[in-house]
Amino acid sequence: MGDLWTDDYKLKTWLQVEIAVCEAQAELGYIPTEAVDEIKARANFDPKRVLEIEKEVKHDVIAFLTNVNEYVGDAGRYIHLGLTSSDMLDTALALQMVASLEVIQGQLEELVQALRYQAQQHRNTIMIGRSHGIHAEPITFGFKLAGWLAEMLRHRDRLCQLHHSIAVGKVSGAVGTYANVDPQIEAIACQKLGLQPDCASTQVISRDRHAEYVNDLALLTASIERFAVEIRNLQRTDVLEVEEFFSKGQKGSSAMPHKRNPIRSERLTGMARMVRAAAVATLENVALWHERDISHSSVERVMLPDACILTHFMLVEITDLVKNLLVYPDNMARNLNCYGGVVFSQRVLLTLVEKGMSREAAYAAVQACAHQAWNKPDGDFRTLVSQDAAITAYLSPEAIATCFDPQHHLKHLDQIYQRLGI
Repeated sequence: MGDLWTDDYKLKTWLQVEIAVCEAQAELGYIPTEAVDEIKARANFDPKRVLEIEKEVKHDVIAFLTNVNEYVGDAGRYIHLGLTSSDMLDTALALQMVASLEVIQGQLEELVQALRYQAQQHRNTIMIGRSHGIHAEPITFGFKLAGWLAEMLRHRDRLCQLHHSIAVGKVSGAVGTYANVDPQIEAIACQKLGLQPDCASTQVISRDRHAEYVNDLALLTASIERFAVEIRNLQRTDVLEVEEFFSKGQKGSSAMPHKRNPIRSERLTGMARMVRAAAVATLENVALWHERDISHSSVERVMLPDACILTHFMLVEITDLVKNLLVYPDNMARNLNCYGGVVFSQRVLLTLVEKGMSREAAYAAVQACAHQAWNKPDGDFRTLVSQDAAITAYLSPEAIATCFDPQHHLKHLDQIYQRLGI
């Protein structure tokens, strides 16, 4: 990914655009075919020389064109004919963004497959579901991962649509009116580059497209952050249901040899904040003066490479993290049965109502047993329920036992798996 945002790669895309425009002009008879052949044969650039010229002229595009013409000679007078700088800059930037997006899409697919595999592996690994950080009702770890998978599939769809939105070029001249360049040149050049012509550009391609691009990356990395935060919480010593893979020779703390910290998940959490910051900058780039200014340019030189590189790195990290995640089913079972299975309180409540007890009375009886068991070393909700006269007046020992069967909570999970094609 980093290679796509080097000065060398950027200048290659600039030259690619200029040659595509020359080819289009030749096809329409505006410039000699022989000149285009000469341009294609001799055109080149030296990034160091471009910078050297730019120090004098204070204009990056002029510096680039000057350097290219040093290689091409007389035929170079046909390069950039009728164009404005943004014709080349914005079209070339679209090529960089498309190439980066394709790398991100490829890595996202690897994450999708890793999640699909782990969701299947842990389809029946029972654990406690939590709301507000408090034990709620049983789920499976596979079900949790299935939710992550569904989220990534939505991102995959978004990125496919994003590819269409950003693969757009413009060769319409100053302020976008085609005053000095035939619209057919734009159509032919964009086709050669694998882009669509912008339907109504100003002197630049409007920055709502670029804002959409980075905001979609921010949304993707926000989901990665969600997964990372969940791993961090589940790795806490008092929970320890999953754990980042800890390699041989790895150290967790300079002071405490016992430490096994979720450092990769924490790193991902921090990086997501940086991509979100870039998203805000792209939104502020949308409002340019009149047909354009260049207040967006300095922002994009930093923000676009950073957002793309960070997003790709985060995808690589979370994919490896998911593939090698350590899962502890015994700890999940231990936590599930904390305080004698208080998490089955709703099943007891609903069964009492089904047997004829009023909901208000049933809730009061079940809550009293649950709170009596809560936060006590010997708290045993199931025993208290079995000994409560108000409850046993409605429920037999067999009915109570059924209330504490976790399989009841998993009976419809297959439907969710079917929706995801697992």
